[in-house]
Amino acid sequence: MIDRIVVWALSLKTRASEERGQDIMEYAIITGSIAVVLVGSLLLFTDNLDGWFEAMGDFFATLVPTT
Repeated sequence: MIDRIVVWALSLKTRASEERGQDIMEYAIITGSIAVVLVGSLLLFTDNLDGWFEAMGDFFATLVPTT
C-alpha cells in the first residue's frame, strides 16, 4: 500500500516539473510575440512617431500648474 502512495506522489512530482517547464516556454513565446509586434508597429509608424510624441508633450505641458 505504501509503495503505491510513493509511486503516486513521485508521478505527481514528475508531472508538476514537466508542466512548469511548459508554462515557462509558453510565457517565453507570448513575450517574444509581444516584442515582435511592438517592434513591428514602431517600424511601421516611425514617420508619425515624432508628431505623436510632440502632441503628448504639449498635452502634458498643459497639465502642469503655473504659479
